[in-house]
Amino acid sequence: MKKFSGIDLHSNNSVVVVSDEVDHIVYQRRLPNDALQIRAALAPHREELEGVVIEATYNWYWLVDALLADGYHVHLANPAAIRQHEGLKYSGDFTDAAHLAQLLRLGLLPEGYIYPADGRQVRDLAANGCSSCSAVPPRFSRSATCSRGILVRRCTGRRSSASMARR
Repeated sequence: MKKFSGIDLHSNNSVVVVSDEVDHIVYQRRLPNDALQIRAALAPHREELEGVVIEATYNWYWLVDALLADGYHVHLANPAAIRQHEGLKYSGDFTDAAHLAQLLRLGLLPEGYIYPADGRQVRDLAANGCSSCSAVPPRFSRSATCSRGILVRRCTGRRSSASMARR
């Protein structure tokens, strides 16, 4: 039986949902942002998983890299292009993750590009490089420590600390 997984990724936790061909949810759980725990959750369904969808938030690198290294077929959802049905009585993290899996099953998933790991630093500098330019008003610019913290979280899924910034 084919299965599909959707992961609603947040700053400190992820909601993992696995559903089957008729959208029956066979697994759902909120897990900490830890690659080992998320891999363990997906492992019993590995052989039947057609793909794993991860919502493209700012901190997706670490999870995508871990799942790709394990051989999963990973899709990056473009949240700006996804519109859930209007008029839903309830919406939350679990329904969002289930909706991602359903869009994959239906072939309707608007996907983002998974930039190769070795080129992401250049991409991030190009995308965020102007934040420290003099052309940006001071009240809108980021400090080097803030930018470093954002890159640490994006790549590792963990918060950076002041002592980490000093290193």
